[in-house]
Amino acid sequence: QVQLVESGGGLVQAGGSLRLACAASGRTLSRLRMGWFRQVSGKEREFISAISYSGRSTSYADSVKGRFTISRDNAKNSVYLQMNSLKPEDTAVYYCAADSSPGDYLTSGSRSWTSYELWGQGTQVTVSS
Repeated sequence: QVQLVESGGGLVQAGGSLRLACAASGRTLSRLRMGWFRQVSGKEREFISAISYSGRSTSYADSVKGRFTISRDNAKNSVYLQMNSLKPEDTAVYYCAADSSPGDYLTSGSRSWTSYELWGQGTQVTVSS
């Protein structure tokens, strides 16, 4: 069974940093478009960032531009989300997701959770005031 394994969530003070990691188990990530989403209970899943399978293209939600950085290391079969200058409103469960659509590029669909067929278990990020 293919799965995404996430790590790096936790509790951090406002202004601090965390790095989330997502690694594949049973499947290489080298030909998968990857995305990060977050969700607060009672609200819709929110797009955060996406990266094409070589890393040549990236996309960010306006709310995290300049603060978050998505990256990947295909040799390590991992994708990362570096989160800096964290704010209390960043508190959410963060999910890593994979999209097997062909092409080393991103589309508008990369911002929709419906484009992704493989999801991690989610990791809690809590930012205190």
